[in-house]
Amino acid sequence: MYHHSGFATRSVVGSLAGVIDPPAADGATILFQRCTWCGTAMYHRLLCPVCQGGDLRTEHSEGTGTVRHSTVVHRNTPAARNVSLIEMAEGFVVRGRVIGPPIGIHSGDRVRLSTAKDPVRGEPVFQLLDEPYRAWH
Repeated sequence: MYHHSGFATRSVVGSLAGVIDPPAADGATILFQRCTWCGTAMYHRLLCPVCQGGDLRTEHSEGTGTVRHSTVVHRNTPAARNVSLIEMAEGFVVRGRVIGPPIGIHSGDRVRLSTAKDPVRGEPVFQLLDEPYRAWH
């Protein structure tokens, strides 16, 4: 694959990094990239955002992460849905949807990648790992 910056980047076998693979034996998996120069983990990039290196290797994520931000969206959909930024255990951030009532998703909630995939947007779908204690809310 040719990039306009003059660097020749090798194409990734299969699909671009950051696309959900078919479910593995233990569930779904998500691909991410890691810079071979500085070790930065990233999602769906051509160049490393830290060192601008183009030598990126594709790795499989374990699928667990933490909700860093979640918002409820009401437009272009018949029902309210959440859009969340998930920080994965490997250190990269991905945008996706968390299964559950949109108002019940909060920053700090632990999530795991679901075998489902958002059919409209193609984004990863996550499920809550454990119900946090919210008696004081």
